[in-house]
Amino acid sequence: MKKQFLICLTIFSLILSQSLVVHGATNEQSLNLAPDATSAILIERDTGEILYHKNEHEQLPPASMTKIMTLLLVMEALEQGDLSLDEKVRVSEKASGMGGSQVFLETNEEMSVEDLIKAVAIASGNDASVALAERIAGSEEAFVQRMNEKAKQLNLKNTHFVNSSGLPAENHYSSAYDMSMISKELLSYESITDYTSIYDDYLRKGEKNEFWLVNTNKLVRFYPGVDGLKTGYTEEAKYCLAATAMRDNMRVVAVVMGADTVKKRNAQISQMLDYAFNHYSAKKVVQKGETMTTLDFLKANQENIPLVTKDSVSILLKKGDVEKEYSQSITYESTFPLPVKVGDELGTLTIKDDEKIIAEVPLTVNEQIDMATYGTLFKRTLQKLTNIK
Repeated sequence: MKKQFLICLTIFSLILSQSLVVHGATNEQSLNLAPDATSAILIERDTGEILYHKNEHEQLPPASMTKIMTLLLVMEALEQGDLSLDEKVRVSEKASGMGGSQVFLETNEEMSVEDLIKAVAIASGNDASVALAERIAGSEEAFVQRMNEKAKQLNLKNTHFVNSSGLPAENHYSSAYDMSMISKELLSYESITDYTSIYDDYLRKGEKNEFWLVNTNKLVRFYPGVDGLKTGYTEEAKYCLAATAMRDNMRVVAVVMGADTVKKRNAQISQMLDYAFNHYSAKKVVQKGETMTTLDFLKANQENIPLVTKDSVSILLKKGDVEKEYSQSITYESTFPLPVKVGDELGTLTIKDDEKIIAEVPLTVNEQIDMATYGTLFKRTLQKLTNIK
């Protein structure tokens, strides 16, 4: 009898262990979403949680997916006020002479930053990438240094850039995981999809040298919810794509590297997106730019400065899971040196499930905070002393 009980217990344990594997979030044995890609990854954007992965840390040539990092640094420069959309950029001889995919910029031609962003985001213009790089950093070489510094800031272990365009070069590589993390960071600038979602547009509209821009990412038109992000192809890299899609308040990023054909690449991206939207949902906890608290800077040019979230926060749920309640707390940096720029981190919002940290999001300001003038400081001090407002 005892022997029979042990046999039954063993059988039950085997059934239970198999059941746990079947219901796991990422069961590699049962999921084969990118069979024809060298590497691939699928993440939920807000949490960064990995829903599927295959050789995701393998170092591979990223081709024009490189421009995701280029666009990230452009969006940062816009946020910090170092660049404006309507600013005219003069095209250098180097930029106009770039090969590969291009929008045929001419030496000394002037084009707005916004049109150059369109040229990069829609048509993957190598010439436009170099023009923006030179404007931001002074030279493409200096800009590439910033690209690699940003990769280190994002703690990316398998990325090194040699140029801003993705043209073939020795020691220029990334990985599916790293590309998903750069995409995640770029998508924190929500206006980027205003450009990456455009299927077609024109540069120099109505002029003799008018140029028709057509999006290299055809899923923007043919897969519901896709609004970016960046394709890539070279003979060595084969067909690559970092795609993003938004449905029912959930944004996901899917990356494929090393597919043999465009058709296979797009099919595998579509399969990963289908999997994400069929099996997961996201609960938005905090919106980007949401005011969480205010601070009173005694020496700042304004009082009661709102601290806002630098990014949005979502909780990822498997469909059918029960939603939980989450606690929030705020910690502050020890010092606040002025001036404070948009993007500078002044605190952290921590979201917990009991004692488990679900997310940590930096707190920043919506506008630059400068040092108050002596007149403002005198008036403020007098008001506090006399309690007159």
